[in-house]
Amino acid sequence: MVKKIPHPTDVHVGSRIRLQRAIKGITQMALAEGIGVTFQQVQKYEKGTNRVSPSRLQAIAHILGSPAACFFEEGPGASRSPQRPAMGSSELVAEFLDSTEGIALNRAFVKIQDPTVRRRFVELVRQLAEEPSA
Repeated sequence: MVKKIPHPTDVHVGSRIRLQRAIKGITQMALAEGIGVTFQQVQKYEKGTNRVSPSRLQAIAHILGSPAACFFEEGPGASRSPQRPAMGSSELVAEFLDSTEGIALNRAFVKIQDPTVRRRFVELVRQLAEEPSA
């Protein structure tokens, strides 16, 4: 028996769904209820095991408050302009934002309204990143 390998685009779209869901603080169960499937089906979508139909992707986008096109950005075969980050950096960003710390940091950062405070925070993080571990 041959094991079916998910298409790279399906895996990418699924990872972007998971990322957007995590950033918005929506559980798999809540998303599943919103689109009328089981949370196991949402897990399969997020892993790329099952392909998301266009109509279901539109419903997911609506619930997550994101445009459907965002699930395809920087995916396999996407054209890249010189201003866009290198492939490796977008993967690092997605991995970070998929972590508990990344989600918490992102949620807290977007709540900071003062642009000066935001710039200072970024500078603080840069300085901390350069410090050797104690």
